[in-house]
Amino acid sequence: MNHIIKNATLIAKNHPLHNQKINIHIVNGVIEKISKDAIDVKDATVIEKENLHISEGWMDSSVSFGEPGFEDRETIANGLTVAAKSGFSHVAVNPNNQPVTDNITAVKYLISEGRDNATTLLPIGALTKEEKGLDLAEMYDMQNFGAVAFGDYKKSIENANLLKIALQYAQDFDATVQTFCNDATIKGKGVVHEGIVSTRLGLKGIPSLAEEVIVERNLSLLAYTGGKLHIPTISSAKSVELIREAKQQGLNVTCSVVVHNLVLTDEVLDGFDTRFKVFPPLRDENHRKALIAGVIDGTIDCITSDHYPLDIEHKKMEFDLAKNGTIGLESAFGALNTVLPLEVIVEKLTAAKRIFKVEKTEIEEGKPACFTLFNPEGISTFDKENILSKSKNSAFIGQELQGSVYGIINNGKIVCN
Repeated sequence: MNHIIKNATLIAKNHPLHNQKINIHIVNGVIEKISKDAIDVKDATVIEKENLHISEGWMDSSVSFGEPGFEDRETIANGLTVAAKSGFSHVAVNPNNQPVTDNITAVKYLISEGRDNATTLLPIGALTKEEKGLDLAEMYDMQNFGAVAFGDYKKSIENANLLKIALQYAQDFDATVQTFCNDATIKGKGVVHEGIVSTRLGLKGIPSLAEEVIVERNLSLLAYTGGKLHIPTISSAKSVELIREAKQQGLNVTCSVVVHNLVLTDEVLDGFDTRFKVFPPLRDENHRKALIAGVIDGTIDCITSDHYPLDIEHKKMEFDLAKNGTIGLESAFGALNTVLPLEVIVEKLTAAKRIFKVEKTEIEEGKPACFTLFNPEGISTFDKENILSKSKNSAFIGQELQGSVYGIINNGKIVCN
């Protein structure tokens, strides 16, 4: 590899060359030179794009690929290609495969299948065996073989004592416990946010209370046990408030929010389109604004696409029966760029590295090259032709997005559109 990135605007808030045009010479995956002046190297391949911007490589903290077990929805190989072309140098892959990622063999498989790709695959181990919420999985062993965190995907831990023990146990080896927050008894048979829209459409509602009571309970457990807790994909104003207060009290808690909960509201449900059936559900404008505020003030640590491929048989059916979930890698940047400042987007798309203890890739000479290449300008309508995933269940089809992603440089490889 002998490449020169030419005339790229660097977006790196604390870097001395932030928001300035630079040139970067990369040799064998390592940054050889960074300069505001032209770099002329014989036989180097020049990467020059319209309005090229670069930042540290982005990380998505919640991605599902299906394999093993659901390869018809997505494969690891194609999923990592999609991630790379969408700007993500790292993806944390959920354990909701078949079999569940709850042991070292499953962790080894994911790492092996993800090897030799531009995008680095980081397995999330299940917190409980088979994600059943009954017994703790092999957390210590899985971490030793590469798992970066532990949580049951979209499943709240009903047994409070089990979560208490998990938080206590995880401290022995500095592991991060993550737990989805939802009270199933309050959610009941709800399928959308409980509010004016659900009433108008005659759909059973999910009150934000279902999330908030478990957030409050889990924060109380964290205060009792200590340790590190990550709360994925919060969706309500009260959840933001509770986590803000917990951080002010010194609790070691982090959280994420999903792109579609920052951009869309339950108003899009008028057509009963199951592409918008997600969990947690799209909520109203007041909740959306509170989530945006939480991102801006730092209460919400990172943003995820919560990419979840599903085949048409699970989505093109009656709203009540359709599965929850949308793909989101391809549309993540363009959607965020319609509601947040560019610096904030880059900050929140790289912050998961700190949470999941992924080595930060410094933009310095002599360091490995790990970049996302993108153009923050230009309006386009997202349609099926923009989808690279095997599954096409995107909530953003037909939406106007801003900007585009060229690709990434990572692991000594270049994927560039």
